[in-house]
Amino acid sequence: MTSPPDSPPPVRLLDQVRDRIRVKHYSLRTERVYVDWVRRYVLYHGKRHPRDLGAGDVERFLSDLAVRRHVSASTQNQAKAALLFLYREVLGAQLPWLDEIVQARVGRRLPVVLTPREVKALLDSLHGSAWLVASLLYGTGMRLLEGLRLRVKDVEFERREIVVREGKGNKDRVTVLPENLMLPLRDQIANAKRTREADLVGGYGDVEMPHALDLKYPRAGRGWGWQYFFPAPQRSVDPRSGVVRRHHFFEQNVQRAVKAAARRAAIDKPVTSHVLRHSFATHLLQAGHDIRTVQELLGHASVETTMVYTHVLNRGGRGVASPLDRL
Repeated sequence: MTSPPDSPPPVRLLDQVRDRIRVKHYSLRTERVYVDWVRRYVLYHGKRHPRDLGAGDVERFLSDLAVRRHVSASTQNQAKAALLFLYREVLGAQLPWLDEIVQARVGRRLPVVLTPREVKALLDSLHGSAWLVASLLYGTGMRLLEGLRLRVKDVEFERREIVVREGKGNKDRVTVLPENLMLPLRDQIANAKRTREADLVGGYGDVEMPHALDLKYPRAGRGWGWQYFFPAPQRSVDPRSGVVRRHHFFEQNVQRAVKAAARRAAIDKPVTSHVLRHSFATHLLQAGHDIRTVQELLGHASVETTMVYTHVLNRGGRGVASPLDRL
């Protein structure tokens, strides 16, 4: 009598979370964030399985984040989103208490915006790829990762536009291509082509394709149009597939360069790469452009999101002259 074959070992909880996230086509960043919150949640409750925990346990964890660790409301809500994903999507728990967990109230904050003089001083303090990326963010209103994920095929020189693929909310949009960046961007394309040719000589040259298009079109990943506009200086191992290939320019390199440039330019405001997007929107409104146009260029789902920039226009408090100035 033969013994039954050994059953496969159970899949670890965090691996289940990763698998479900990939089925839902969430980004690698979201995957890492959600897995980290689930890990923290399990460790907080003494490594008990989340299936054995309930609403009170979730509330205690979220409260501890706010009371003891003093995290912001947006961070607390991020943790809540990860736990709701865990229970609904991974554990398949359709429990009424999931909808009763309180959402932390996020305060309304005005964005940091640079003046045109400060933008010029910041860009003058940058050089190389960091300068070009920062100039592109200010000139187009793109988010940092949207700019770094640009493919060669998405930059339309003749039509003077850039197609932003899979932006926030998984939406495509079109934004302006600055005239002053035409020549530097053409030089960047030439640099990217030389990098690709060197990769091909070494037996590489493939890039990551979205949504498993490499299975449908096996050779598309070597096509010139799919190459990253800002390729990384070195090849790296894809954390999901384990394939060695060239990714796009590393975002932290740009972030560090922008912060260092802000210090050299003696800008006292807290400057990040995202501040350039805020400045793009505010300066367009200052120039008299329609807010609906700015909304489309930024890719906002609602004009109410774009309206925040009307509160930071360079006109004083709501454009009102102070009575002190009339004395």
